[in-house]
Amino acid sequence: MAELAPLTLGTAGHIDHGKTALIAALTGRDTDRLPQERARGISIELGYAPLTLASGRRLSVVDVPGHERFVRTMVAGATGIDLYLMVVAADDGIMPQTREHAAVLRALGVDVGVVAVTKSDLADPAAARDQAAALLPGAECVALSARTGAGLDELRDALECAADGLASRADDNSPTRLHIDRVFSIAGAGTVITGTLWSGTVARGDEVRVLGGGDARPLRARVRAVHIHDEPVARAQAGQRVALNVVGPKRGELARGDVVVADGAPAAVSYRLDAALEWADAGREPAGGERVQVHHGTRESPARLAWLGGRYWQVRLEHPLVAWVGDRVVLRRIAAPDTLGGGIVLDPAAARHGPSRALTARLTRLERGEPAQEAPAAASAPAPALATRAEPALPAEPSFSPSALALETRLRNAGLEPPSDADLAADPADLAALRAGGRIVRVSRTLHFHVDALSAARERILALAAANAGAVTLADLRDELRTSRKFAQALLEHFDAARLTRREGDAHVLRRR
Repeated sequence: MAELAPLTLGTAGHIDHGKTALIAALTGRDTDRLPQERARGISIELGYAPLTLASGRRLSVVDVPGHERFVRTMVAGATGIDLYLMVVAADDGIMPQTREHAAVLRALGVDVGVVAVTKSDLADPAAARDQAAALLPGAECVALSARTGAGLDELRDALECAADGLASRADDNSPTRLHIDRVFSIAGAGTVITGTLWSGTVARGDEVRVLGGGDARPLRARVRAVHIHDEPVARAQAGQRVALNVVGPKRGELARGDVVVADGAPAAVSYRLDAALEWADAGREPAGGERVQVHHGTRESPARLAWLGGRYWQVRLEHPLVAWVGDRVVLRRIAAPDTLGGGIVLDPAAARHGPSRALTARLTRLERGEPAQEAPAAASAPAPALATRAEPALPAEPSFSPSALALETRLRNAGLEPPSDADLAADPADLAALRAGGRIVRVSRTLHFHVDALSAARERILALAAANAGAVTLADLRDELRTSRKFAQALLEHFDAARLTRREGDAHVLRRR
């Protein structure tokens, strides 16, 4: 029988719901390796263990911390996993970090997994199972006890079924790529790096490059040895945890978040990503210009968001990432941190731009996996020398519910003085649909403007600035629009975030274009 390709399994769940104890019961390994983890009884860093199922398939288990302070560590562990094991304690049920971990999994596109209802020897698991089924519909729920061993065989069977329908990263022909999560030295061996092998293969003797942040040149390295869960191998396939003993760079030159790629493979270190994003809560979509934390691989960076139309956004990073087309990113709020959502990278090295019809068409094609530019139509005769270039095809016009259309009409008629979100009393799904369709824009945390009103306000600001040496004050705009201070201030702050203007003292000055 052919050997089954490896997969990576990531745990998820609230603190003290028994993730580490369950992995120890399944694999025989305690993934809490740090002294402070064992002393405090909680996971702080990522833990790893191999799990071989009855079919012979090997899973690389990534055990993540459940404490809210370590969600960023959880996200780093969850990127690159193929399926999840959500752990819910029978005596607690669904808790805040259960929900946030579920949001992270959705943002990463990890939609296959199993729910383990632990501590079922201490409490009736029925309520926890019902809550888990509502949070993660489609996932099999298994009640068990890591202490007594009851239900562990059923959990292994459920993991087998979940893994059986998944394609392995080992079947992908993409170049070698590994995001580093640990760097350390071993006496007599030298520098060792570990991470989940996202794609490709890596073997003893391979020449690789290590890409880091900033403008530093890629480091060249040679792979001296390859280990999978402490076992030496000649070659490792994607979809599992890998440790590489490398020669060339010194330990201080490598860091968590760096990316190992095959020598000669195309790779871009970029400060801008164009992405298709979805939000965990339709009523809490961030405003354009909002500062967020972006997680990709084992690296994270603060960034500003620029809306490009529909569900497309440009992510403008403060520190560079090494991303490929199709990679997943997770976005979290910086202050009062929580998970906002995430999405798919469409252009990992994007030019700086704003929304346009042509850009929307281009990003739509990229999201469908089509070439960025439409192929020219075949012709039986040469085109005229001065042929007119055709306009790019636009995506299909979105359809809206009657209530969404009524809401759009209300906001369009309100012009530059729209009702607050509280006064609208609108269905959040309607607001989200209109934003995704490019009909309305969130200008502040409590206000939405119709795009026609925003366009008119923009032209009035440009005209006002042209008559006032390139600057607009709050009082100027309030008088020009004959509106209240509240609406004028919201508009100026919006156009500052959209980089039309910038704040200088009491004035908002046009940026050079």
